[in-house]
Amino acid sequence: MWKLLHKLKDAVIYDADREFYAKVFPDSVDSKDLMRMRKMDHADLASVLKIEELNYEFPWSEGIFKDCFRTMTYTCWVCEAPDDSIVGYCIINVAAGEAHIMNISVNPDFQRQGAGRKMLEHLVEYARPRAEKIFLEVRPSNPGAINLYRKTGFREIGTRKNYYPAKNGREDAIMFELDLVPML
Repeated sequence: MWKLLHKLKDAVIYDADREFYAKVFPDSVDSKDLMRMRKMDHADLASVLKIEELNYEFPWSEGIFKDCFRTMTYTCWVCEAPDDSIVGYCIINVAAGEAHIMNISVNPDFQRQGAGRKMLEHLVEYARPRAEKIFLEVRPSNPGAINLYRKTGFREIGTRKNYYPAKNGREDAIMFELDLVPML
């Protein structure tokens, strides 16, 4: 039953009332609430690659994204503004009762407007019926993301030494975890 409800929730991306109120009473709706999540497809790659290159010194290649499409345990999403432009994307891997957030990236023009939080919350809800825990890594040089993860309930569980490529060698990764199964 829950799986069916989650599939239905994933399919429903349009809220006419919210859009109406946003047009008539623009201050009544948060911009994050007007953004929509949908599964990424090959036609989105040009926009996704542009965001990737804007945000990272060492961006993922088109081949990496195509591999994510081919791997059954990976699910790729885009976050769209009301005008259907892609403002961000996120990728999650779910297997063996665990979920791993591979990437969350927001176009710099839309950062600090709720898109990152919307995608993170979406991934957590997507993973909840499929996994017991969700993991992610983040650069210590990304305090905005670290703050978002902590506010969302993730807790720091360790460090991966020399995980990320960096200008002057390598940068560590901070590892985070969130329990998806309520404690009894």
